[in-house]
Amino acid sequence: MDAELLTGDPLVAARRLLGAELTGRGVSAVIVEVEAYGGPPDGPWPDAASHSFRGAGGRNLVMFGPPGHLYTYRSHGIHVCANVVCGYDGVAGAVLLRAASVRAGTELADRRRGPAVRPVGLARGPGNLCSALGIAMGDNGIDLFAADSPVRLSFGEAVPAVDGPRVGVSKAADRRWRFWIADRREVSAYRRSPRAPAPGASD
Repeated sequence: MDAELLTGDPLVAARRLLGAELTGRGVSAVIVEVEAYGGPPDGPWPDAASHSFRGAGGRNLVMFGPPGHLYTYRSHGIHVCANVVCGYDGVAGAVLLRAASVRAGTELADRRRGPAVRPVGLARGPGNLCSALGIAMGDNGIDLFAADSPVRLSFGEAVPAVDGPRVGVSKAADRRWRFWIADRREVSAYRRSPRAPAPGASD
């Protein structure tokens, strides 16, 4: 039933993920910021900023479904980032987990992130979120709703969302496909990619 809430439009799935609880290796956190990503040009949600835009191959195969699985990648070859697969089985779509509020396992998250990090920043930013929850590259493809999964997702009540442009993308940079819960200090700052066209000149 939970995976069905992710089936279909990535923007709907992204909004639904706000307020959901993510638990990874002893740490639980509430998702407060996400970004939606579509797929190839011939799909229902063409998205030049998506890793699936050029079609299926290699690690991104998991982005083509079924929904409810985890897609991991390295940003700049360093930071592990995690996406929740949505769309349909065979049709790519995913939601990047950008920020969360740690609710349980704070001491463990502290050790993973380091002593200089304030509690509000433990899972702010996609790389920091994965670090705090112990999400690794080897988690690519895992089922987030399987009872024995090392990373699990559970939904609560839907919450209102604020929207704005995605962070750091150079293509499709004006789309308001980033969603967050208002007034949450864990939400990351918006930074436009220097390689993106001027505001209003992108799709």
